[in-house]
Amino acid sequence: MSGPTATNAASSGIEVDRKHLRSLAKRSDQRGMMHVLKWAVALAATGSLVWMSLDTWLAWPAMFIYGVVLTIPCYALSHESAHGTAFRSRWLNEMVFWLSSLVFLEEPLHRRYTHTNHHTFTWHVGRDSQMPFDLPLTFTGWLKEVSGVAYLWFHAKTLFRLCTRKYPEVLRMVTPDSELPKMTRNARLFALIYAGIAALLALGYLWPLWYFVLPRLMATPVLMLFTLVQHVEMRENSWSVMDSTRSFRTNWLVRSLYMNMNHHIEHHLYPQVPFHALPELYKAVQYQLPRPDPGLLRTNWEVLEVVVRRTLGKNTRARSIRQAPNMITDGGYSSISQKTI
Repeated sequence: MSGPTATNAASSGIEVDRKHLRSLAKRSDQRGMMHVLKWAVALAATGSLVWMSLDTWLAWPAMFIYGVVLTIPCYALSHESAHGTAFRSRWLNEMVFWLSSLVFLEEPLHRRYTHTNHHTFTWHVGRDSQMPFDLPLTFTGWLKEVSGVAYLWFHAKTLFRLCTRKYPEVLRMVTPDSELPKMTRNARLFALIYAGIAALLALGYLWPLWYFVLPRLMATPVLMLFTLVQHVEMRENSWSVMDSTRSFRTNWLVRSLYMNMNHHIEHHLYPQVPFHALPELYKAVQYQLPRPDPGLLRTNWEVLEVVVRRTLGKNTRARSIRQAPNMITDGGYSSISQKTI
């Protein structure tokens, strides 16, 4: 008998009433636009703080707050529209996909194809094209990841490779050949826009520095805290999403910024369900799932404790967050795999 073809609800043994699932999977322009409208209001409010605090030291915390409000929702929107679930109308979904990917710093087709592969083979060594750090994670890897150094270097390198048609093997593995020239076209357009921003700065126009460059850089470590906990310390090479993926409890603010992607197990089980229906999906499957981990900060703190102890050769059992059994050792560790991005 053949095995699973993708990591999803079927491969994980999770069941939901089909009629209820069809209801949950309905896409909505109204819900998507309402989210974008709320985000625009938040950007206007936090952007006003930047404007009012210019020429004072308060500009730095203002840019950080604005940067978080800009960056986390852009990541979430780019992710949701990569799935085609942010809106019902395809043209609206694709427009938002392009704009959010421009801020997220990743060519949209590259994001879509590598992320589709990530869902198909979640955390499978040599098959998942979005494994961003070596396994198991050590303090050096954690520092590169959370600081944003690895993230920014990867996206700069990827943009250069796409612009120059030097497609890495992992990209060729997950992308139809006919899509590669389109990626190059898009990447060159993105590079031209980024070059335009640099030209404005060189000519003395500083508003892109205040409203894009500095806020985007300052908020990158916060973004990394969101993305790191999705799969870190979880089991590789498992067909069960519960083994490879983590959900966590959180408050309304994080849920709003992150488009409910704290329900990450649920998203991987049923990626066709839009962001606004994930809380209802959780209610439908919660008794079949492991208990969500504690909040974003506590989960990240425990991850840091684990990687520090691993690096020092000490016991790596976490206090409360979920861990794959093979990630728990009494001292020392063996390399499992190297990052694919």
